[in-house]
Amino acid sequence: MPTLDTDILAAAEAWTKEGRKIAIATVMETWGSAPRPVGSHLVIDAAGNFLGSVSGGCVEGAVVSEAGEVIASGQPKMLEFGVADETAWRVGLSCGGRISVYVEPVA
Repeated sequence: MPTLDTDILAAAEAWTKEGRKIAIATVMETWGSAPRPVGSHLVIDAAGNFLGSVSGGCVEGAVVSEAGEVIASGQPKMLEFGVADETAWRVGLSCGGRISVYVEPVA
């Protein structure tokens, strides 16, 4: 299983060549405690398969779910998770930090 972000991007390219519709999620900003650094990637296909990591736990599940909508609509989204946000507690980002994740479709 690829672990480096460059491997994840190579997998994204391979998935696209296979004809899979995909989105890439990228950590754009972090504040305070965050599980993954800026620049971390998660590639997701239309079937919900994914590779990589942008946070871990339930945050990743929320990003995968949003990626499905991004793939379907073709419109990118900026997602934010943090402890001040009720969503953060629901998805498990209670570590005291916040993250901003950009999810974009790949043609």
